Amino acid sequence: QVQLVESGGGLVQAGGSLRLACAASGRTFSRYTEGWFRQAPGKEREFVSAISRSGGSTYYADSVKGRFTISRDNAKNTWYLQMNSLKPEDTAVYYCAASSKVTYGSRIVAQYDYWGQGTQVTVSS
Repeated sequence: QVQLVESGGGLVQAGGSLRLACAASGRTFSRYTEGWFRQAPGKEREFVSAISRSGGSTYYADSVKGRFTISRDNAKNTWYLQMNSLKPEDTAVYYCAASSKVTYGSRIVAQYDYWGQGTQVTVSS
């Protein structure tokens, strides 16, 4: 089975930065599209960012555009989310995800096949 392991969450003050990482096991896994989602308590899981298989295109939710950056290291089967200028409303459990169904940065939860365990990001005001 494919396993995604997340790291990098934590507690930061508003305006601070964190970098999340997602390491994937499994042969040829780097061929998949990768992304990040987040979910606050009592709220729907929402799209944050995604990167196409080629790495040539990136996608961001309007709420994080200009503050977050997604990147990939195919050799390590790892992708990252650099989060800068964090706001209290960014507080959520963040999940990395991978999709074998699309080659572009889909915003649709159902199109992602594999999910990490989630990592808590808390931003204090």
